[in-house]
Amino acid sequence: MSPDNGSCHPEAHERHPDDGVHYLSGPSLQAHPRCLTDRLVHWAEHTPDAPFLAERQRNHASAAWHTISYGEALAAAECLAQALLDHDLSLERPLLVLSGNGIHHALLACAAMHVGIPYAPVSPAYALLANDYTKLKHVVDLVNPGMIFIDEEARFEHALESVSDASVHRLATVPSVSAHSIDTLMATPKRAEVDHAHADVGPDTIAKLLFTSGSTGMPKAVINTQRMICSNQVMLVQTLPFLESTPPVLMDWLPWHHTFGGNTILGMTIHNGGTLYIDDGSPTADGVERTVQNLLEISPTFYCNVPKGFEALVDHLQQSDALREAFFRNLKMMHFGGASLPSHVSEHLDILSLQETGRRVPMLTGLGSTEACLSFCTQNRDHVRGLVGQPVAGMTVKLVPSGDKLEARLKGPNVTPGYWKDDTRSETVFDEEGYYCTGDAMRFHDASSPEKGLMFDGRLSENFKLMTGTWVNVGALRLQLVEDMAPLAQDIVLVGEGRPYLTGLLVLNKTHCADLLGTEPDLAELARNDIVRRFLADRLTVHQQGKSSSMRLERLLILEAPLSFDKGEVTEKGSVNQRLVRERHTEHLDTLYADPPGAEVIMPSRC
Repeated sequence: MSPDNGSCHPEAHERHPDDGVHYLSGPSLQAHPRCLTDRLVHWAEHTPDAPFLAERQRNHASAAWHTISYGEALAAAECLAQALLDHDLSLERPLLVLSGNGIHHALLACAAMHVGIPYAPVSPAYALLANDYTKLKHVVDLVNPGMIFIDEEARFEHALESVSDASVHRLATVPSVSAHSIDTLMATPKRAEVDHAHADVGPDTIAKLLFTSGSTGMPKAVINTQRMICSNQVMLVQTLPFLESTPPVLMDWLPWHHTFGGNTILGMTIHNGGTLYIDDGSPTADGVERTVQNLLEISPTFYCNVPKGFEALVDHLQQSDALREAFFRNLKMMHFGGASLPSHVSEHLDILSLQETGRRVPMLTGLGSTEACLSFCTQNRDHVRGLVGQPVAGMTVKLVPSGDKLEARLKGPNVTPGYWKDDTRSETVFDEEGYYCTGDAMRFHDASSPEKGLMFDGRLSENFKLMTGTWVNVGALRLQLVEDMAPLAQDIVLVGEGRPYLTGLLVLNKTHCADLLGTEPDLAELARNDIVRRFLADRLTVHQQGKSSSMRLERLLILEAPLSFDKGEVTEKGSVNQRLVRERHTEHLDTLYADPPGAEVIMPSRC
């Protein structure tokens, strides 16, 4: 199947030879709704009994799916909207959701957006995985919420006591201290006030406050308007028209406090009248077991994940006939985002889909951001590592020279107007023509044929120079190295700024190490294991062949402790903050460049 609907080529490509700036525009954008919950109303009127959301009861692996229909969801959301208004929530006192994906979370999000109350989904990890609550305190102070929703109050009690006071209402699925019960609020009778508030909601109304990862400081609150979210859904349909022809069935874990899960996936479900089965798994060795159990029961039509999720899933697909049959039964398309998909993973998926269905299920990708939703999408099923495709309909990309790179700057209805309560940053992040400066470098896949799409060329802030003055393209080299060291490398942090040559800190993939060894040692044992070290030394030797200094690693050091989420070294989706890891682990840098190198440093096998 191809997504081609005549929109696979840019409408215009303009180059300014005097300054080297390129402008690339997507196709014209079709009309979009004024607000997302108008689509919820539409489906509640036309297909009231169609399933909207489904979830399992927490901590009950064998529990049946609990499903809510579109008619039931609208009725509950309108009652909750009335309750939020009764508790004086407003633009000045938004709703903050400190809970994972779930039906109650979705109903509250719809309720708030339906009546123009900003909704701020926040990572539960700020409360549950953090050693302190610095980021959570920053978020709560910035948002000034009138109400905070948590699923189980007892799990969040200590964090809430540390960051908020009694003036902030608590709402919980399972209250235990002072929270209101969400069941009680859903029993609030809807009054005319809800319809009046909904009528005032327009394209410029703030729908959400989505927080950046905070990897370079405290998280920033990105304003997401109704226009951004609704236009982006039409952009998706114009790119992937099968979403409109048949309501999608999705099985997804991607967190709703990120744009991929919260805007693309949940928004796609609401806009197209689909069904979203909320996956309680994750792209980890343990979490994928839950995903597998869910996929054995639910066959999606469209499956999205991050590369690490697909990598974990492939191993199970290869081992289970039942899983392969269920997974590919109704599957029309797959999509990944957040990083590059290793070629061995895409090759395995092609082979498995051919074996099961007689055809290759298309695997597309794209590029988005908290500030611009999904902005690029590939149109061709052929996998080219690093290709992000063309700008989506209604969007213009401006490529501006920055050193030896081209920075991508964006303009379109899907782009944020700025940051919440931060006028200075809001002004500086846009250029003189009003384009949002992404900080992402891009290049043409084929400079003579712009219609072949754009390649992600790394983050400008990640790149650095060697002592020789040679620039290192961190993004491209990291992807190549993970491929070269597959399957034992989970990720690699590049080191070498101001140094004579490149080295790297390697994050091991424990699952594949265990497969290689037949045992499951801890990271410290793996770092000293002769088989693992010999494997990496051999791969390092092969990697170096024919490479220039800016693309060749000379030494490796295996990290013996996991990277820290709390310190911002790694995100929930597994993305590593290269610069921060280098800054926080200077002792490792000294080890890598010691002369002579210590026994813990991995050198090419020929040495």
